[in-house]
Amino acid sequence: MSRFRASAALTTTWEHFDFDVTDSVATVTLNRPEKLNPLTFESYADLRDLLFELPHHDGVKVLVIQGEGRGFCGGGDVNEIIGELLTMQAGDLMTFTKMTGDVIRAMRECPIPIIVKVQGIAAGAGSVIALAADFRVVGTSGRFAFLFSKVGLSGGDMGAAYLLPRVVGLGHATKLLMLGDTIDSATADRYGLVSELVADDALDDAVMALAHRLASGPTLAHAQTKSLLTRELDMPLGAAVELDAMTQALLMTTEDHAEFHAAFNAGRPPAWKGR
Repeated sequence: MSRFRASAALTTTWEHFDFDVTDSVATVTLNRPEKLNPLTFESYADLRDLLFELPHHDGVKVLVIQGEGRGFCGGGDVNEIIGELLTMQAGDLMTFTKMTGDVIRAMRECPIPIIVKVQGIAAGAGSVIALAADFRVVGTSGRFAFLFSKVGLSGGDMGAAYLLPRVVGLGHATKLLMLGDTIDSATADRYGLVSELVADDALDDAVMALAHRLASGPTLAHAQTKSLLTRELDMPLGAAVELDAMTQALLMTTEDHAEFHAAFNAGRPPAWKGR
């Protein structure tokens, strides 16, 4: 066990989604395809807890989040969540909404690169989880719907009003969050919401190719790049440049940076170690 962990054990079994680690790639699979993989109170909580634990799992370098069947995630379960919320008092409602936001915050603060695979619909909370990922690999059947306003709620749920304008711009974000309409994969790609658009039958291979590329790369550099991208969203230029300088000076002391120099002079690919 790492000296940076104490009494609490890492969770080995997750009840509300499938979890697997193969070749340094962890995969979360939402596994209720008959209902388009809706989220429940329990799956939200499990996903939040996994994201906080994942950096402590030895050897995990990439996380893929996907849905089983014909869709990625249809959002919160209408009856198991929305129906239940109508009976709750304000305190419990606040606990729930903070928990859903914690999932998104944990995705952005997790140092491990996150890829979301989107086939079929990514709606409501599913669309925000896709938005919060570092990479969205989307099949041609992929569709996005930030539909919170269509159920009488604010479009700015789970950090969507913060993240979406930074990804697609204020104009597109206003239309998506205020009107709640569904957009197809080509429109999402044109808006800048898609990292890679591929045919549905090439989707699994594209996700794994990207995952293995990230896992075999300079993972410490990837983690610091993700951290800077997240932290500098709200920084003035001077503070951002200062943080860049401090981070870069630190990375210049790493084995990976020295390995690049040695590999360059030897005319071979670098053997990245992530340290």
